[in-house]
Amino acid sequence: MRILIQRVSEARVVVGGQTVGQIGLGLLALVGAARGDDEAVVGFLAEKMLGLRIFGDDQGKMNLSVGEIGGAILLVSQFTLLGDCRRGRRPSFAGAAEPALAECLFLSLGRRLEASVPVSYGRFGAHMAVSLVNDGPVTFMLEKVTASPGGDGQSPSS
Repeated sequence: MRILIQRVSEARVVVGGQTVGQIGLGLLALVGAARGDDEAVVGFLAEKMLGLRIFGDDQGKMNLSVGEIGGAILLVSQFTLLGDCRRGRRPSFAGAAEPALAECLFLSLGRRLEASVPVSYGRFGAHMAVSLVNDGPVTFMLEKVTASPGGDGQSPSS
C-alpha cells in the first residue's frame, strides 16, 4: 500500500460538480492498495499516519501529529500510485489490488483513522477533482511493501 500524504490548510473533493469530501487543517491522503495488501498493512499505515509529527509546535518545529493539532484527514483512493513506469511509455497497473479488495482496504483504513480523528472521503472509483492548499509544502510517501503474488519481487524503486 502506498499513501501520499500532504499537510494541508484545506482540501476538498468534487464529483460531478458536488463536493463529496472536505477538510480544513489536516492531511490529504492519496491511497493506493497493492496486490497482497491486508489488514496488517492497513493497521501499520494507519498508526504511522496518525503518529507522524509533521505539524508545527509553538517554536515552528515539526513536532505535532494530526490529532494533536485537532486536524482531520481527507482520504482519496488513487490506484495510479501503484503505476509502474519503469518500462515502456504506458504505466502498468499489474501491482494494484483488484478494485473490490482495494475498496475494502481503503474503507478499513478510514475506519481505523476515524477512531482518532475526523475523516472525510473522496468517492472510490469515481472521477474526482481534488483541490488543496499544501501547507509548507509538506509531502510524504508512506509505504508498506508486501510480497505480491505473481510479482517480480522487486520494489518499485529498483
